[in-house]
Amino acid sequence: QVQAEESGGGSVQAGGSLKLSCIIDGLTFRDYALGWFRQAPGQVREGISCISWSGASTYYPDSVKGRFTVTRDNAKNTMYLEMNGLKSEDTATYYCAAATFAPCVPGWETKVGEYDYKYWGQGTQVTVSS
Repeated sequence: QVQAEESGGGSVQAGGSLKLSCIIDGLTFRDYALGWFRQAPGQVREGISCISWSGASTYYPDSVKGRFTVTRDNAKNTMYLEMNGLKSEDTATYYCAAATFAPCVPGWETKVGEYDYKYWGQGTQVTVSS
């Protein structure tokens, strides 16, 4: 049985930093492209970063580019999201998911609905106060 679990969320002041972790067990982790997503109350879920199976390719939409960094450790079945320069608009529940096919290229965030992202965790809450 595949299980995903996000952790590392919390409450910080604007300008602060957090590092999220995502562990996905029960699958061959290195065979999957991974993504981080977030959803704020009353808003649609948005993709905020992706990373290829090897970690060689990453992509960030403009909303987080230059502030967030995604990495993965295939030996530990874990993906990370380092978030710096947090803003109040980053407040949301953050989720990770895996896909067998999800090219991590510019425009990825507009096509996430077309990919087979699955194995979602319960999410971790990030709250940024101004």
